[in-house]
Amino acid sequence: MRKINRIGIVVKPHAPEIERILKELICYLEKKGIDCILEEVVARKLGKDGGMRRESIPEKVDFVIVLGGDGTLLSIAHLAAQKNVPVLGVNLGSLGFLTEVPLEEMFLALDSYLGGNDRIVSNRRMLEAVAKGKVYYCLNDVVINKGALARMIQCAIWIDEKAIATVRADGIIISTPTGSTAYSLSAGGPIIQPYIPAIIIAPICPHTLSFRPMVISLKSRVKIQLLTAGEEVFLTLDGQRGDLLKKNEEVEIKSSNLELSLISSPKRNYFDLLKEKLGWG
Repeated sequence: MRKINRIGIVVKPHAPEIERILKELICYLEKKGIDCILEEVVARKLGKDGGMRRESIPEKVDFVIVLGGDGTLLSIAHLAAQKNVPVLGVNLGSLGFLTEVPLEEMFLALDSYLGGNDRIVSNRRMLEAVAKGKVYYCLNDVVINKGALARMIQCAIWIDEKAIATVRADGIIISTPTGSTAYSLSAGGPIIQPYIPAIIIAPICPHTLSFRPMVISLKSRVKIQLLTAGEEVFLTLDGQRGDLLKKNEEVEIKSSNLELSLISSPKRNYFDLLKEKLGWG
């Protein structure tokens, strides 16, 4: 039996029937003698005092349950990975590759994990990005892209300190295998099993059609320098955080030593997930 004392609960606030789901989940956990650390919005919905800021939860708990979609999970994934706290994502939306456990299998997954089943724990390697003097950790991707009204941007790309290309495009995505089914897939990137040691570089609508998505070694380091001036260009981390980039500013990306322990359902594997989410026959 796995010893878990405190579990944090994070939610998508407007998910259907969220109050009922929360009450059932908290009742289940309390019967097992587990303390529930509630996000502020959870406490308010249940009429309870207190509650904690989402960003503070991973350092106070042994485990995190996310009720919502991939965006909700991504908002806390980088914090959970830094504290070595496993995460169970329960999908309350229509499409979720990270929140892969359907609601009807939530208690099955919890019983399995709390019972000590390590086969449902998937360790997902993070990316580390350094830009503007700050260090960021990402589960899915690092994206450099133009603003809504900006023209095509130009970037120089280095891999392991070797100049590879100067690219004109709407942007560039640097992705983990976990993120290969996110923005990178929409940009024509490949689907890669999460445990394969690789990094994906995918251009967004490149001006030169010969510049195609690349898969490089997990040990490689990528540097991207923005060469365009006078346009609104964003650095976006996991679609959740970001900053503006200016001409000649650089972003350096490498694989991090951090991993996120993502809990899956004992009833399905990665290819079952792909078939379900992508509608394969």
